[in-house]
Amino acid sequence: MLDKAVVFSQIDGLRQEMIEALMSLISVPAVAPENGGDGEAQKAKCLVQLLERLGFDKVECYNAPDGRVSCGGRPNVVAYLFGVSDERRLWIVSHLDVVPPGKVDAWTETLPFSSVLCGDRVVGRGSEDNGQSLVSSIFALRALKLLGVKPAFTVGLVFVADEEQGSTYGIQYLLKQQLFKPNDFVVVSDAGNAAGDFIEVAEKSLLWLKLCVMGKQVHGSRPDKGLNAHRIGMDVALALDRLLHEKYSKVDALFDVPNSTFEPTRKECNVEAVNIIPGEDITYFDCRILPVYNLDEVLEDINQLLRYYEEKTRAKITLELLQKQSSPILNSDTDDVVLRLKTAIKHARGIDASVGGVGGGTCAAFFRQQGIHVAVWCTIDGIAHQPNEYARVSSMIADAKVFALLAMG
Repeated sequence: MLDKAVVFSQIDGLRQEMIEALMSLISVPAVAPENGGDGEAQKAKCLVQLLERLGFDKVECYNAPDGRVSCGGRPNVVAYLFGVSDERRLWIVSHLDVVPPGKVDAWTETLPFSSVLCGDRVVGRGSEDNGQSLVSSIFALRALKLLGVKPAFTVGLVFVADEEQGSTYGIQYLLKQQLFKPNDFVVVSDAGNAAGDFIEVAEKSLLWLKLCVMGKQVHGSRPDKGLNAHRIGMDVALALDRLLHEKYSKVDALFDVPNSTFEPTRKECNVEAVNIIPGEDITYFDCRILPVYNLDEVLEDINQLLRYYEEKTRAKITLELLQKQSSPILNSDTDDVVLRLKTAIKHARGIDASVGGVGGGTCAAFFRQQGIHVAVWCTIDGIAHQPNEYARVSSMIADAKVFALLAMG
């Protein structure tokens, strides 16, 4: 077998190509229609051109129909490097889509979709989440291809759409195409830490909620003629916050953060002027819940609280369920893919990786529901979704070396 030092030297020699590829992909926005974007089509087109130029054995595109985007679909790209054996495949999964840039004036190093290299950092929206891992996986296999090394397994690189909004048009669509076999193993490269020594094997359950209070809008000087939805909305949100934190308060040290979290997040504009009492109030909650709890029971408690406030205030209160994802069975730290990944990290980086759970949702949850071996890992500083988001070039190269060892078996 080829010495790993030769493979690592080859990857080091691809540093400039990796930087250029990452910066090029960052420059193409891939924002979901829910957030005012036109999806991933243009970015997928650039990616396919890159993959074909680098000489992958096969590149396929699976378009999930979506009439909200101009091209009518959400592309999922799969690139293959054929291995010695095809009885079992290794899949490395990253995602094409990115979140919106947020307030542009908060970006002080570059415009969100105009990347810049600052020392060891490539700054731009989507650099860490998930461009770094996307490029790492590509150039890990590029190095093997240049060296004439055939992977132990056929390796499929999967670049999915719609990860940031629930994966309906991404990995869930691909799973329906029956690409993946039960004995395959998968690395989702979309969560980790700065040391590269953490492997995610469990995720919390997820609820995204939209809470709408309907009162009666009136002039600010005549509250007696109306029903202030803003005041009721604040009362309801605070009561819901207290109820959930107090009742669902167990702690599980496997997870970071170890407890369930229930966070009021987005608040929609209710009125345009200060002298108008609002007749509508809309608040969103992001709930990350330990697997020990049943989501249907949580929702029943929420609905009971809302019915109580409807009777108390005479407002109409509705709950819209935006996302509901129950946590599947946890991976064991003796699972095959976890052991293989630990070994590759040890050989490439000289560190012993630990396992644990996270509150953030990844594509791995859907593989676990199908009983497919999966682990989540990459080396990141954890600044996704922030202004001045960046990827470390050194981490991108180090992760490529781990992926290369995984592919070599």
